[in-house]
Amino acid sequence: MPVYKAPIRDFQFVLREYLPIDKYKDVAGFSDVLEMMDPVLDAGAQLCEEVLFPLNQSGDKEGLVYKDGTVTTPKGFKEAYKAYCEGGWPSFTCDPAFGGQGLPECLNMTIMEMACSSNLSFGLTPGLTHGAYNAIALHGSDELKKKYLPKMVSGEWSGVMCLTEPQAGTDLGLVRTKAEPNADGSYSISGGKIFISSGEHDLTKNIIHLVLARLPGAPKGTKGISLFLVPKFFVKDDGSLGERNTLRCEGIEHKMGLTASPTCVMQFDNAKGWLVGEPNKGMRNMFTMMNAARLYVGVQGLGLGEVAYQNALAYARERLQSRVPSGPKAPTKPADPIVLQPDVRRMILTMRAFTEGARALAMQTAFNIDLAHRHPDKQVQQDADDFVQLMTPIVKAYLTDMGSEVANLAVQVYGGYGYIKDYGVEQYVRDARIAQIYEGTNGIQALDLVGRKLAFSSGRYLRAFFHPVDAFMTEHKNNPAMAEFLKPLAVHVGYLQQATIYIAMAGFKNPDDAAAAATEYLRMFSLLVFAFIWAQQAAIALKSRDKEPAFYDEKLATARFYYAKVLPGTMSLGQSLSTGNKTLAAAAL
Repeated sequence: MPVYKAPIRDFQFVLREYLPIDKYKDVAGFSDVLEMMDPVLDAGAQLCEEVLFPLNQSGDKEGLVYKDGTVTTPKGFKEAYKAYCEGGWPSFTCDPAFGGQGLPECLNMTIMEMACSSNLSFGLTPGLTHGAYNAIALHGSDELKKKYLPKMVSGEWSGVMCLTEPQAGTDLGLVRTKAEPNADGSYSISGGKIFISSGEHDLTKNIIHLVLARLPGAPKGTKGISLFLVPKFFVKDDGSLGERNTLRCEGIEHKMGLTASPTCVMQFDNAKGWLVGEPNKGMRNMFTMMNAARLYVGVQGLGLGEVAYQNALAYARERLQSRVPSGPKAPTKPADPIVLQPDVRRMILTMRAFTEGARALAMQTAFNIDLAHRHPDKQVQQDADDFVQLMTPIVKAYLTDMGSEVANLAVQVYGGYGYIKDYGVEQYVRDARIAQIYEGTNGIQALDLVGRKLAFSSGRYLRAFFHPVDAFMTEHKNNPAMAEFLKPLAVHVGYLQQATIYIAMAGFKNPDDAAAAATEYLRMFSLLVFAFIWAQQAAIALKSRDKEPAFYDEKLATARFYYAKVLPGTMSLGQSLSTGNKTLAAAAL
């Protein structure tokens, strides 16, 4: 049976020591974060460990039931969702004007990660609702906010986004769903959508669909798409539910993983909806939801990586198999625990280096989202948003690529038992795989990084990474204990700078060369982001190791492993990406 224990000590480390939260106590939502952190983490861990995690395997095995347009979730899910709402978790970061608690996203990241680790199929529904809330809160009319947001904040109603159509996946400019204006100011929405996560289920009384559709005479492509709020049930003036809208779930997809999460085929037949934001600005408004969703999807990779790592480590400590090449380490036992085998240690340390580094990056990105939205100083807002813009494709792509890789490493550590369903780790492989695809495939994220983020305002976003790295190296240049990190960091940052120059020049000369290098460049950039994170954590550990030697010595050991075994990958990536598109174009396919 798989195990899961929330990594509370590492959450505390990131919030108290890695992030400078204590410098922003005057910013809205931050005044009591450090004081309330421990009870929040304990309560979240209890929910995830004791309520959600026990349903993960059973939900995967039982799956969903579709009948006559309705979807029934697995046994225990409705009760778990009720407990989730009663705990106030849906309202965590929402505006107090609509019943929210107004807490920062960086603290919410801990809850999101725990939910993804313990039961990702369950966690998708509240995660999508939070994204829909953000889109309506930022772009909806006051009337729409007043009518829909309080019940979404409480968790009584859920929200989803309806983008994809059979002919329009990543290229949403091909959307055909139509919106015809009605005399009362509403619109009639007609069309079909596919791959709609949580489009229909029995967890909430109402589901608020945010639908991309075209108005009559709208321009072609993405410039002619509008965003509409289409409720499953109409809402009366007193807030109670009225008649059902003319939308229907036509079926659910039978998927490789996330089998307890309903992925629906939705049909809208003159369903009544209301415009969110301005006409033909739907893509811009939807990106409010999509960018938040990309961070959340990255956390899915992190969450599954964490639970896979925990199980691989626990198994490796118990499993006796062969002897260590240098001689027996457990001579009183018939064989040594495999955790002592060098190659098993390589896999487990790779998993640890990823999960702890990814946790710091995800929470740092969320922290900058908080500053961009809450800080009163415009320059601080811009600097924070620059960081978020640059890191979003990295968080989404690298964290999901590595989440899938780490899940596969867990199966490898288990050996043949990892391939058996009873042990639970093969589910993490299946559940993790989709995250590399939805919310914009990881190849699309790489193209976004090299095609938009690098070029923006003459490379302004890049300063959000390179300037802090330079400042950190200057700060610690006279610290001999940091030399083992600073010297390789400087060398590999130089490799990244060379690759960035190549990408910029290739973009001007032959855009296909830049596109051919995009995925390798994103991976290379990600390795440097993690290297900077591990250098910073090493500096903290060197200062604090006397307070808690076991914890901080583990941080230093993991940082050293990352620099020795993972970071050198930048060299091969740099060499490969500089070959451009020539060999790709020459092949007959």
